[in-house]
Amino acid sequence: MNSAVNEVLAVRYGTRVTTRGEAYLNWHVYGEPDESFRMDYFFWVVRGGGRTTVVDCGFDPEVGARRGRETLVDPVDALRALGVEPATVDRLVVSHAHYDHIGNLAHFPSAEIVLTARELAFWTGPHAGRVQFAHSTEAAEIAALVKARDEGRVTTFSGRCEVGDGFALVEVGGHTPGQLIGRITVDGGEVVLAADALHFYDELTRDRPFFVVADLEAMYAGFDTLRELTERPGRALVAGHDADVGRRFPGRAEGTGIDDLVIRLDVREEIR
Repeated sequence: MNSAVNEVLAVRYGTRVTTRGEAYLNWHVYGEPDESFRMDYFFWVVRGGGRTTVVDCGFDPEVGARRGRETLVDPVDALRALGVEPATVDRLVVSHAHYDHIGNLAHFPSAEIVLTARELAFWTGPHAGRVQFAHSTEAAEIAALVKARDEGRVTTFSGRCEVGDGFALVEVGGHTPGQLIGRITVDGGEVVLAADALHFYDELTRDRPFFVVADLEAMYAGFDTLRELTERPGRALVAGHDADVGRRFPGRAEGTGIDDLVIRLDVREEIR
């Protein structure tokens, strides 16, 4: 990854209040009292090399409301506020196929959709409908992914994929069978988009897995990978649902109308 990507944005489009007992796998084994905390929902925009790539596309507001999530801004409207028309986006990276990451696929009719081969195979395979997996998905949204595949718009990979301009995707699994993370070269270093390989920072610092897990061993191995990638200076780690992202990265967009919801992921300004 030699060339620097100009800009990486995290868009905080949704939120809710949850509890440790609900969010962490087998919370009772830690012997600590339960407590409530804020869980945020993001998608990401990567601009560089004359191209805009959207990473995940959020939940559909109606689906979010049904599931008790608050929509702060419709993801489609947020993209337009950033000058990105979803209908003309030509590349959409899908970190994994849960409802809060592919809820607006139908708004990207021209996009090449990039995800791991394992992720696509699982969610179109015989076990995806079992309730312990299916509760995190919407049937209509998986159908939209299948439709894109049938249209020839889905690109899959295994292991690692270089998508150009200092932007690489790495398969880690764990949370879902084919969960991926992003590594993006920027001025001053590298942004590591963990997506849901790391919902919250203390999953990593305290070695505590999220409650939705397809492969626990792979989830722990993913934590190890994230530690290795970000232990050196100049590597910024971006968790997928942590409200602390906004504090760690104080930069905001200007002139978008949703400035307070758009976080600039600048390695040089990260506060740990």
